[in-house]
Amino acid sequence: MKEAQKKYKDTVFRLLFKDPARALNLYNSIMGTDYTDVEMLRFNTLENAIYMNVKNDLSFVIADRLNIYEQQSTPSANMPLRDLFYVADILQREYMNRTVYSNRPVKIPNPYFVVFYNGKKELPERMELKLSDNFEFPSDAPFLELKVTVLNINPGMNQALKEKCPSLKEYMIYVEKVRDYAGTMPLADAVERAVEECIRNNVLREFLSGQKAEVIKMSIYEYDEERELQLIREDERFLGREEGKVEGKAESILELLTDCGTVSDELKMRILGQRDREILKKWIRLAAHVKSVEEFSSQM
Repeated sequence: MKEAQKKYKDTVFRLLFKDPARALNLYNSIMGTDYTDVEMLRFNTLENAIYMNVKNDLSFVIADRLNIYEQQSTPSANMPLRDLFYVADILQREYMNRTVYSNRPVKIPNPYFVVFYNGKKELPERMELKLSDNFEFPSDAPFLELKVTVLNINPGMNQALKEKCPSLKEYMIYVEKVRDYAGTMPLADAVERAVEECIRNNVLREFLSGQKAEVIKMSIYEYDEERELQLIREDERFLGREEGKVEGKAESILELLTDCGTVSDELKMRILGQRDREILKKWIRLAAHVKSVEEFSSQM
């Protein structure tokens, strides 16, 4: 997977909206503008990322606005933090030759952050993520804030937006076909069938016909990555449950020892810090039979 990700940094979404006309249409559809001159649009997408899951999908400046767009099939509460990294990187590159130490203000374009969500987990049609939601100590008036608008583009969601932007609408038709077919046939066959069917039905026809082989390879890697992330999250949930069981055993030991006398802080830390389930089980059995905390400590 990592070798594939290094070679195919682009995703279908990123490749599709690299086209200035499509990017401009997407911007107009979101902002309610009607710009027609693609020369107004200047891309500054980060191209030096290695792995697909940490790269910047699409960013460009138009009409003094810096737009940073991401497509996600997995919800991420860390998107504001990631966007903070992206915007800092972009601004540093754009203004590295401008002095920021003089008293004269360095004017920068207004940033605007959007995530297009098309995952399987149910999310509202529109939501907002804030950087301050991740602060360890919440503040009513944070000194640093970054807001991300999440637009759910799954079927039945944000239909008006997709009608205004046919490329976005047809992109979702293609994604849904890949997912549907992947449930009943090998992934490579599912992707190829989805591509062929979309071309026949005039869905992203020009785009898919012109870059068919590239799109098929990207789609396979994207879908594999999506499934891999899902498995990772399932493992994390499993490990979390197991860790909870272990912590419960540690608490059981402390409850038993409390009846035997005062438990020192050092002993508490040693018990609570233990994550070997078999050792904890042994300690539980021991704590159930000892008559003093000292006796327990001597036999640990």
